Amino acid sequence: MNAGDASVEANRQFLIEVFITPRPVVNDPQGLAVRDGLHQLGYAGVVSVRVGKYLRLHLEATSEAEAHVLATEMCDKLLANPVIEDYRLSVSPLIADATARD
Repeated sequence: MNAGDASVEANRQFLIEVFITPRPVVNDPQGLAVRDGLHQLGYAGVVSVRVGKYLRLHLEATSEAEAHVLATEMCDKLLANPVIEDYRLSVSPLIADATARD
């Protein structure tokens, strides 16, 4: 199923939360800068910082399982760079689903 097919059959909305971080073997200059800044502010106990991205999507799908599959496809194809980034995602139903919209 592709994204176009999902919108035709969709009847529920889901909240997709995606957390994207650099892979452990990838240099993270932003993380180093944040760590150094925290050290300068007196937080010497901060050992390391990894800076990533957080995305929230509202997605229409027929089921939570389909929403998870679609979100995974989006991450694999566009949202995350699999060479240098890892991601994790969560899917949860929105209280007001598509059938409750005006």
